[in-house]
Amino acid sequence: MLDRKVAPPVQPLASVTLPAADVFSLPNGARLHVLRNDAQPVIRLQIVFPAGKWYEPLPGISLLAARMLLEGTKSRTARQIADTIAFYGASLECEQGFDRATLTLYCLTRHLEALLPLVLDVATEATFPTAEFDLLKSRTIQNVRIERQKTGYLAAERFSHNLFGNNYPYGVTFDENSFERLTPELVKAFYHTAYQVSSAEIFLCGDISDQHEQLVTQTFGQGSANHQASTIQAEPEILTVAQHDYVTVAQSLQASLRIGRLWPSPIHPDAHRLQVLVKVLGGYFGSRLMKNIREDKGFTYGIYSSIAPREHASMFVIGTDVNAASADAAIREVHIELRRLQEELIPIEELQTVKTYMAGKFANELSTVFEQCDKYKTVVLLGLPSNHYSEFLTQVNSVSADDLQQLAQEYLTPEHMIEVVAGPIR
Repeated sequence: MLDRKVAPPVQPLASVTLPAADVFSLPNGARLHVLRNDAQPVIRLQIVFPAGKWYEPLPGISLLAARMLLEGTKSRTARQIADTIAFYGASLECEQGFDRATLTLYCLTRHLEALLPLVLDVATEATFPTAEFDLLKSRTIQNVRIERQKTGYLAAERFSHNLFGNNYPYGVTFDENSFERLTPELVKAFYHTAYQVSSAEIFLCGDISDQHEQLVTQTFGQGSANHQASTIQAEPEILTVAQHDYVTVAQSLQASLRIGRLWPSPIHPDAHRLQVLVKVLGGYFGSRLMKNIREDKGFTYGIYSSIAPREHASMFVIGTDVNAASADAAIREVHIELRRLQEELIPIEELQTVKTYMAGKFANELSTVFEQCDKYKTVVLLGLPSNHYSEFLTQVNSVSADDLQQLAQEYLTPEHMIEVVAGPIR
């Protein structure tokens, strides 16, 4: 008889192999990556352009370009685009990030052929109508004004600015006056440079047949292969602005904290083991920061530590919102936890709990073909080796408490951290 008082045995996840993707070079130079899985009759098509914040000639252009793609083309109005997507029960959206912009279509397998011309139209023939452009620009400015009344937004914004400097794309902050001067013509020029299908990475996953693959190739393989993608001519220098900073938010009852530093890239020899260290510190609900600052001190509902890997620079950050009166005490407790990792070995039981959690979470993140494609896409866009994830599991399982203490001594010194607090007048 099953004894429900006894937890089931935990089976370690020894290795993982991502499904192999078929990769094709299209006639125009774009690359098509295909991952097949016929478990459900659905498809996701993603066209990833070098059109994120990193590539913009003027701040805000990449954001407007991405958000205006669905506002009309030479042959379709915004309403017609929306009605077509709704008719087929599909989803089409464009998201802008720090490095790339991604146009994503979700649809039933049987509707892909009908929707591909619309996706191509949006990707290549967007018109940026003036009325919609002005409305979006006004709405964006208003949204930022509202967000800048929140301590969390201000702390995160100032942290990135101070960490990278205002001359580095990741550190550039929103400037309302500059944004207001952007015109449809400027955004169109960026669009025609950055949104070239010939410079895109195209990811097709789901219930894919040979016919679907041919349709995508024919649709997006057109055009010249000689296009040069928009690039920054020289790698800008990271110029850290301030080690400690305070952003005043009048009459706020809470304070938001951001503490962190520049971090090794995902291909660094320490990268996988550092993920374990960060997870112990504040990467899950039972982490040290949560136990100390939430459960023991009661300063916050939640506190986290995480790594943000990007194509050109990565960062480590600790973030939380606390009662304003507790801000200094919370920072002291964060420092205590950082030093504890430098001075004391992590107990074996705690380390094993974290390893098991990380392996289980990783396995859970591969449960659908879309999630598997996301992992594969990360490998492609960040230029990671093909064995990146199998090596991740190997190093997570093998890392020792001694290894983590040495890494903490190298990377988690409090005095080397950038600290930003956004809160009320002191």
